[in-house]
Amino acid sequence: MADLTEEEIEQQMLRQMEQDQAAAQKPGMVNVASAQFVPLDPTPSLDEREKKMDMLLDLTLPVAIELGRTNLMISEIIGLKRGSIVEFEKLASEPVDILINGKKMAEGEVVVIEKHFGIRITNLAEATERIKGLGK
Repeated sequence: MADLTEEEIEQQMLRQMEQDQAAAQKPGMVNVASAQFVPLDPTPSLDEREKKMDMLLDLTLPVAIELGRTNLMISEIIGLKRGSIVEFEKLASEPVDILINGKKMAEGEVVVIEKHFGIRITNLAEATERIKGLGK
């Protein structure tokens, strides 16, 4: 839509008001007009993209390490006590799963750093898969 002068805008508004009033006086008549939209800028500027990325980089997501999984019968769960051992399906030599926001993003091996556990990443999911997984 071309730039309109104030006078042209006023004239359009008056015509629209007249049409609305005429339609209101005729029962059962509805005034239908086409919607007019301002064109969108298809490519945001580099500055805008950087601002959006900066906002994303400040978010925190939960990170969890999964050693393994198993299924136990309720009777086995009730029988658990201090010193009980639960065996997982995963072998001790297999890498652990690194879950970010509940989605597997990588695999790694358990390491000890002073008195704390840590994970050395050995395999990463493809970048596109990691990005897809963060939003779900």
